[in-house]
Amino acid sequence: MTNELLLIFPTGSGIGLMWLVFIALTIVSFIVSKGVERKFKSYSKIPMNYGMTGREVAEKMLYDNDIHDVTVNEVNGTLTDHYNPTNKTLNLSHDVYHGTSVAAAAVAAHECGHAVQHATGYAWLQMRSTLVPTVSFSNKFVMWVLLAGMLLVNRLGTTLLLVGIGLYALTTLFTVVTLPVEINASKRALVWLNSHNITSPDTHRYAESALRAAAYTYIMAALTSLATLFYYIMVYTNRR
Repeated sequence: MTNELLLIFPTGSGIGLMWLVFIALTIVSFIVSKGVERKFKSYSKIPMNYGMTGREVAEKMLYDNDIHDVTVNEVNGTLTDHYNPTNKTLNLSHDVYHGTSVAAAAVAAHECGHAVQHATGYAWLQMRSTLVPTVSFSNKFVMWVLLAGMLLVNRLGTTLLLVGIGLYALTTLFTVVTLPVEINASKRALVWLNSHNITSPDTHRYAESALRAAAYTYIMAALTSLATLFYYIMVYTNRR
């Protein structure tokens, strides 16, 4: 019975170190998330030049990049802003769509950055879009497969654990591929905001700060996913 428990909940210095890594990543992720919330809340009070709304910023950036087949929509929620390459819609949350703050402009321009990536055939975005159907399928079953693999201490359990690791690896790959996509979209947004005088020297630094903080959340997500994948691999190695 003791040996079976060790197979399900393996111990050792390696596993113990991984738990310390998980705890550290959880704490850092929480700090980063709260920092993003604070910055966006603060920068939402700093008005933009000319009183442009997020919708107007988005429409102008699309126009300046000769993109005329993308629709700017308003969606519910907070920080639910996203670009959908499937139907070419740029979806902005209420506060961003109607907002006239630096935060609203930065978010709107960032999402437009994805539209520009799509229009120019940016390779990393194409790769991420290709992964979406597979990752969506994987996410429906991966945790159940991993759980079954860890609970069953026989050959079937070992096989299921290996399958689960493969499925989780797809999710990890998606989070890693997302990094250059998001960073590049922010870079495009900041260059455009500055070169077209949408932001002033005083307000541009706030836009940079907001998008940099948002990028950290994607970095933490990738690191956490990599650490989790490594943990499952260690469990599988110990099982064998």
